Amino acid sequence: MDSSRIILKTILNRSDNGLGMVGERLVIGGWVKSSKELRKEEPLKTSDVPLNVATPTDVTCVELIQSRMPFFRSIMKVFGGHSYNIRDKLESIVAKPPPPSVSVLQISDGSCVRSLQIVVDSSLVPPSHIMLTGTCILVEGILQQPSLQGKHIIELKAEKILHVGMVDHAKYPLSKKRIPLDSLRDHAHFRPRTTTVASVMRIRNALNHATHTFFHNKGFLNVQVPIITTTDSEGSSQKFHVTTLLGQTMKKEKPASMEDRAGDSLQSVKVSIAEKNRQIEELKRTDSNEEALAAALQDLRKTNELALQLEAREKSKADHTYVKTDKLKFSEDYFSCQTYLTVSGRLHLESYASALGDVYSFGPRFHAERSESKKFLPEINMVELEMAFSQLEDAMNCANDLLKFLCAWVLEHCSEDLEFMSKRVDNTIVDRLQSLASGSFDKISYAEAINVLKKVTAKKFDVNIEHGIPLSEELQCYIADEIYKRPVIIYNYPKNHKPFNVRVNDDGKTVAAFDLIVPKAGTLIRGSQTEERFNMLESRIKELSLSKDQYWWYMDLRRHGTAKNSGFSLVFDLLVLSATGLNDVRDVIPFPRSFGKISN
Repeated sequence: MDSSRIILKTILNRSDNGLGMVGERLVIGGWVKSSKELRKEEPLKTSDVPLNVATPTDVTCVELIQSRMPFFRSIMKVFGGHSYNIRDKLESIVAKPPPPSVSVLQISDGSCVRSLQIVVDSSLVPPSHIMLTGTCILVEGILQQPSLQGKHIIELKAEKILHVGMVDHAKYPLSKKRIPLDSLRDHAHFRPRTTTVASVMRIRNALNHATHTFFHNKGFLNVQVPIITTTDSEGSSQKFHVTTLLGQTMKKEKPASMEDRAGDSLQSVKVSIAEKNRQIEELKRTDSNEEALAAALQDLRKTNELALQLEAREKSKADHTYVKTDKLKFSEDYFSCQTYLTVSGRLHLESYASALGDVYSFGPRFHAERSESKKFLPEINMVELEMAFSQLEDAMNCANDLLKFLCAWVLEHCSEDLEFMSKRVDNTIVDRLQSLASGSFDKISYAEAINVLKKVTAKKFDVNIEHGIPLSEELQCYIADEIYKRPVIIYNYPKNHKPFNVRVNDDGKTVAAFDLIVPKAGTLIRGSQTEERFNMLESRIKELSLSKDQYWWYMDLRRHGTAKNSGFSLVFDLLVLSATGLNDVRDVIPFPRSFGKISN
């Protein structure tokens, strides 16, 4: 980092908007958001002087020739092509350097929403080098009040150019007009340069910091849980396997035939489809002729048809092309057993809660379900905690306090970004966050939730509403969005809806678990009281046909010094989604991974 560089928020976010720093010499760096070139005032040309005014005696020969250039061109046209070389030479004699100008740049360094206006004289650097969107520039100059009328209160008059990182306009994806968020996902490495994504990331950073602040203030200890594990508290069958055996298996197989390489061809076709979609979007943005657009759409349709044919062929050969895990010798694997990317870290947190009291973890979790939901990704960040000597009510209260704290924090520390997102994306963001920060949450049991849904007549659900059905995302969101119109905590679920280690209630049918559902965002938090009774936990493992050998260490926690524990998991990325007003979780994650797609 250049120790002399001043970040823009220290200037623009001052109470006086930077006026108190006028006259200071500063070093500013950032990326060009927009620009314009202004010509300086030019002296009156000789050709502009009326014919009845005498030409000054100090007019140079070149100026005289230039003023009579139209006359010379007329003569040359009469004599035809033989005079072409003479014309070139004559024009080269009178050619002048481009007139002096100033480049007016709006630059951003990512520290705040607003940009700083920088005025650069063409004598310092040619305008063509610095005016393209995305150009990186580091300059030294004097902060002053604007010399040009406009919305800016201050500007920097550049006196030295310390660095210029030029842009290839033809290949730079942000050179075009405003690009839709779904198109930006194909350029994850550039999208934080857009104002919208930059605001999202600053809000995300604030929520990240607030999360750690909350737990620090409450006396929790931060524990990093393993990403690679053999156990799973959620009992998910869709997990990512971690193995080194597949490469060895593939080496032993014979080379693939042309038909066996259909998967490679399909991947190439999918890449081609993505490229054609980008070309069509560009044609639409640039108002190209309808004939070219129609041809591009026809080409895309044919390519999609080819992709469907290849997918069908690949599906029919699935049993022959995939290596089944039951054929792999995991005793020869890196860890000598089956291992997975962790789905949840709460089991491991329990071991530390049983020694340290209150603990939490913050990191990525992995689910291999092939979901198309805008609120689900295979890699997503979770905040998880466990509290020793606590019960379900304690976990629900802590979840309530955490969510209120995070909303209040982002309202206080991200007002500029929230204002921008309200104007650009969703004008209800601030009101929603204020409601979460200061409003009350409703608490209802699973049985009450079913009874409430049974009374709904204005909507037809995909399932018949009856006791025992899982509360899908659709049902939970309807309860929070349409019925209560505020956050709702649903607790005491049927025991077959929740993991093996959730404490069974006295009725023997339900378990001490809860979900916290927020309007628009859906289920942000899932929590429970864990089963501390050894015999009950053992019977649940047997009931669900789980491997006792796999959970031997977890059972040890119940054998030796067990205590009542409770905790929850907060889906951090959905919290960011709610705070920004966006509707697709892929747009609030720096480098999202989704089913069938990973770009960088």
